[in-house]
Amino acid sequence: MRHLALACIALFALSGCQSAYFAAMDKAGISKRQMLTGRVEDARDAQKDTSKHLSSAMESYRRVVHFDGGDLEKRYDTLNDEYLASVKSADAIHQRIASVEDVADALFDEWNDELDQYTSQELRAASAKELDRTQTEYRELLVTMKASESRIPPVLNVLHDQVLFLKHNLNAQAIGALKGESGNLQNSVYDLLKDMQRSIDGSNAFVRHLQNSAAP
Repeated sequence: MRHLALACIALFALSGCQSAYFAAMDKAGISKRQMLTGRVEDARDAQKDTSKHLSSAMESYRRVVHFDGGDLEKRYDTLNDEYLASVKSADAIHQRIASVEDVADALFDEWNDELDQYTSQELRAASAKELDRTQTEYRELLVTMKASESRIPPVLNVLHDQVLFLKHNLNAQAIGALKGESGNLQNSVYDLLKDMQRSIDGSNAFVRHLQNSAAP
């Protein structure tokens, strides 16, 4: 019970900090719409980074699996570096999506509350319609972002197994044992990259919507 109470206190404290932060940004002339635009762009860029590192990791993996001479340990080190970079950038995606949700919720709550301030029913209806459209596009984007994010851990887990196996068995026989898995891993990464590109494209479209539509 005590742990639940502490969790609730922490939650309220975090909520208060968020509210204070948004209020301070508003006073500084930075609207929630601008913050949402920036955070969607940050999430998109994190996805781009992850895609780049995963592509590089797969290229490094192919070079190890199809090793035909040279410095095998150096090739492994490159693979491991790209794997670790993929993990780091994937963690950033989760944080960026969470930050998008925080400011989006605040923006839509504020927008909805301010509808009652209109004296013109025509303008109120137009703003409400734009709010509904923006929320619909946002929900579609969020589903796409989270769907692509959910596919990252399984791919990284498989890649981690391959990298770990190579770390302990860096020899020609071990490499031969991994060749049969190479095609499956490559297909998984390729499918993930396609999902992430759809999310990136969706982010770009939503940012254009925010920039071109009327402010709440």
